[in-house]
Amino acid sequence: MVRILFIAPNRIGDAVLATAALERALTLHPGARVTIASGPLPAPLYRATPGLEALHVVSKTRSRTGGHWFALRKALAGAGRFDLAVDLRGTLLTYTLAVSRRIIHRKSPLLRHKLEELSALMGARQPLVPCLRLDEQALSEAAARLGPGSGPLLALGPGSNFIGKQWPPERFAAVARRLATGLSPLSGARVALLGAPEDSAVNRDIAESLASDGAPVIDLTGAIDLLACAAVLSRATLFIGNDSGLMHMAAASGIATLGLFGPSNETVYGPAGPRARAVRGRAYDQIMEGKYMPSITYSLMTDLSVDAVEHAALSLLNAGGLNAAGGAL
Repeated sequence: MVRILFIAPNRIGDAVLATAALERALTLHPGARVTIASGPLPAPLYRATPGLEALHVVSKTRSRTGGHWFALRKALAGAGRFDLAVDLRGTLLTYTLAVSRRIIHRKSPLLRHKLEELSALMGARQPLVPCLRLDEQALSEAAARLGPGSGPLLALGPGSNFIGKQWPPERFAAVARRLATGLSPLSGARVALLGAPEDSAVNRDIAESLASDGAPVIDLTGAIDLLACAAVLSRATLFIGNDSGLMHMAAASGIATLGLFGPSNETVYGPAGPRARAVRGRAYDQIMEGKYMPSITYSLMTDLSVDAVEHAALSLLNAGGLNAAGGAL
């Protein structure tokens, strides 16, 4: 039986994209047993991996000597030989373990989408696609949180890991209001607000704004883990959100996904999939000209209008169509 060691990226968005490489390894080695090392935030995404032998959660320590890697090495050393190690963190760890073959990610000098980079790394002739595998726990929690309501579901992801990448929250409320309460394919939609605990204040303001106009709102901010969040997204008609891990999760779920971009490059980090698109105001180079990222304390996306996002959302929905229950085809 083939045994695979998979060292996943630490950020949620990168971890979602990394599932494309993991699926490639599983396809090449049917029935393999898999050991995964992941940071705490994205770890739940790998819970339903077929053949999962162990899931090691690696919490970064403050030690300059990288004590977390030594702890992981100690945990893996007694696990026996691995036939294949895929290290997307680019560490030296696998060289200290019994591994027959290693695939180690190195930063590419080419400016290309991260999935193209992963496809080349894994030797795939066709572009790889991410895959979020759901378990019964995630599906049951999503069903319980969303309740028995039918019809379209609009999912919003107003947060991100950097304020410069955050479209103003009042604009999220405005576009959701237009789509859910106006004459659109999403008329009458429930609105699900998703995000991390630190997004609570922003999402609460959006929820209150929408509720005042009679739009049904389900605020799940910080209330569910990532795999349950992926299960919620799989039931949505449309996702609108900033460049974030949630955006990549939505695209990987196969739903209509609209990513909002400003100070990040959609040619590298854009949502991937047949029903995924990116929209921006000014070009990336125009936005970032002369700016020092750590000094940014304000949104760099105020040039992206509500009209532009609404138009892009409607174009995306009309291109894919809706099924009888209001879900994405």
